[in-house]
Amino acid sequence: GFYFMQNTQNTLLKRTFFSDLILSKTIAQRIAYIAVMTAFSVVTNMFLEFRMFDIQFSITIVVSALSGILLGPLCGFAACWIGDLVGYLYNSWGLLYMPWVGLSTGVIALLSGLIFNGIHFKFRGSVYVKLFFVCLISFFVCTVGINSTGFYLYNKTMGFSTKVIEFVDKKFGTGVTYWGYVIYRLFGGQIWNCLLNYALLFAVVPLLNSIKPLRLDIR
Repeated sequence: GFYFMQNTQNTLLKRTFFSDLILSKTIAQRIAYIAVMTAFSVVTNMFLEFRMFDIQFSITIVVSALSGILLGPLCGFAACWIGDLVGYLYNSWGLLYMPWVGLSTGVIALLSGLIFNGIHFKFRGSVYVKLFFVCLISFFVCTVGINSTGFYLYNKTMGFSTKVIEFVDKKFGTGVTYWGYVIYRLFGGQIWNCLLNYALLFAVVPLLNSIKPLRLDIR
């Protein structure tokens, strides 16, 4: 009985931190899947990301969430974090390395993997409920908590742009505070970037089950 319970617990832990897709593959195939998602992350960071002043536009959220859902939280985190670092090393665009960006993408994958692997709903349409939780939690933890904090501290050190200073002064009549900067960053464009990514997630994830070679059963 003890060994049965221990094996059951080990199985539950594996199925929580690693996706069924990864667990069903050989070591070589697992590495290949992680490499593919890492490559997607690199491409996203290098060629599908646009910055305008303090506002960033990209489909990083979609790629990160898909990495977590397909690979599981741990492998998804690794793929996104490595992808961000490799993308920077390959072409930094003359910018300083911003570690909170890679951390944020990794945590999105981690959260997505934990939600899809660790929560087991058995009703029709449960995938959309899980996606709602992914979007809601990642927004507050990653977009607000990690990314906005990182960019705030960076800009506080390097100097805020005139646009930020004028926005906060006009809205609040103060210098640039943390929450003033967060509001500027979100309503200056980042929130629209998030909503676009969330809409893409709701459109793409349910379709993954129709890709027969992957043999997925995302619910």
